[in-house]
Amino acid sequence: MEEKDCLSRLQKLCSKAEYCEADVYKKALKYMDSDAEAAARITRSLVEERYVDDLRYAGAYVREKANIQGWGPVKIRFQLRAKGVKDAVIAEALGEIEPQKANEKLDRLMAAKAKSLKGDPQLRLKLLRFGLSRGYGYEDVEASLGRIKNNA
Repeated sequence: MEEKDCLSRLQKLCSKAEYCEADVYKKALKYMDSDAEAAARITRSLVEERYVDDLRYAGAYVREKANIQGWGPVKIRFQLRAKGVKDAVIAEALGEIEPQKANEKLDRLMAAKAKSLKGDPQLRLKLLRFGLSRGYGYEDVEASLGRIKNNA
């Protein structure tokens, strides 16, 4: 594929959804048959033209994962790092999470899980693991356990 065609194809793709710089570079590399220099030029062009913006991508990713899927900041940070997003960008994007809403989401998730484990002798341990696996910090999970126990 020619560089111009690849750029056009990626512009169209990036105008429909958010992508991080690393994802776009991988796509460009694939379209350009592993020509790293061409892929880097295309990616740089897309960043300069604001088709690709890691902060915008990270913000959308944080909103989706925190609000819709109920992920905690630890899991979100890990996944964004895996995508090659810089720590400063991740920190800024994670700032969009409202602590009150995150706690409420965690409480709902933990309460639902507690109902499914009702009568289990390892309830507390399983709930701790569950909360941690969702990407919340130990202190947040512990606090949530206290809140749902008081409301039960």
